[in-house]
Amino acid sequence: MRLHAIVGGIAGAALSVVVASGQSSPLDKTSKLRNPASLTETAPATYRANFDTTKGTFIIQVNRDWAPLGADRFYNLVKNGFYDDARFFRVIPNFMVQFGMNANPTVTTAWRSATLKDDPVKQSNKTGYVTFAKTSAPNSRGTQVFINYKDNGFLDSQGFAPFGQVISGMDVVTKINAEYAEKPDQGEITSSGNAYLMKNFPKLDAIKSATISK
Repeated sequence: MRLHAIVGGIAGAALSVVVASGQSSPLDKTSKLRNPASLTETAPATYRANFDTTKGTFIIQVNRDWAPLGADRFYNLVKNGFYDDARFFRVIPNFMVQFGMNANPTVTTAWRSATLKDDPVKQSNKTGYVTFAKTSAPNSRGTQVFINYKDNGFLDSQGFAPFGQVISGMDVVTKINAEYAEKPDQGEITSSGNAYLMKNFPKLDAIKSATISK
């Protein structure tokens, strides 16, 4: 079995408050995320990604030496807010949970051609290990990742290289709503983003925010 990843304005007053406070506006954030070539910072040797979700919080520890390219990509995506408000759109009990399509379809579209070369598989896809999804083609990783619900060692020979593992909150991960399984259509998510998901799959769990810590 293979995992597949398919390849409003802001009021002026509110915007001025955000800019005056020295923080990036939502428009600035979206503009940056639409330029994958600018998000290529090298990640630390180890770091933690903290996920606040509608089911609770969990923490992923990333080890760059496991899969350097994957670790760098994940670092840049989390640090720049790519996963904020994203849905867990593919949840298969006793297998895995998958996320990584941006809430804004223009951002998802911008990343479709920003594929990564494969990392050598140094770790097995064990319970709680985190891995980039891809199509059956080599070097097709993008922004989607999955968390293994059990030991899925058969994925190792298919080139799925874990880059980190859930070190806290795995009980939260296993409670993510699975009632829609694989029903959400990735083509529709690409073209319509959260508008499609909220209309057709309103009970999907979501990532409120994801942040980096040491």
